[in-house]
Amino acid sequence: MTTLTVSVATTVAAPAADAWTVLADYARDRQWRAGVRSMVPTPPGPVGPGTTTREVLRAAGRTTRNDGVVTDVTPGRRFAWRTTSGVDADGSREVEPLPDGSCRVRLELRVRPPGLLRLVPGPLRWLLARGLRGDLDRLRALVETGRATRPACERS
Repeated sequence: MTTLTVSVATTVAAPAADAWTVLADYARDRQWRAGVRSMVPTPPGPVGPGTTTREVLRAAGRTTRNDGVVTDVTPGRRFAWRTTSGVDADGSREVEPLPDGSCRVRLELRVRPPGLLRLVPGPLRWLLARGLRGDLDRLRALVETGRATRPACERS
């Protein structure tokens, strides 16, 4: 089976803890991930091993439902996940503190495309990378504006 791997990273001008607050709370995905119509983690709050998710995603003109599970967590640094239904995928989210007080955020995605999508791996990989880069841009803006640590009810 064809597996497409995409990894993107960016530097965020904020402490790693602030970026982790957003990355590790799936309920906040709608704030920075394009196309996420809903994301429900169980239990709510920061991820832990075994956290499950129910995601509704709109991409490329299609709406899909993906269920997932968090498979591994290094608190404050990294977690890995995989889907249990929907798109066949897995990946990770990682935060690395940098000496100047900023941090490096990396998203990795591995997708096993179905059917005819296997025949166009180059364009599909490009589209996935473009989407992840856009997500990282939104994440960076969210964290750098300081809204990452304030509950939504406090924002106007």
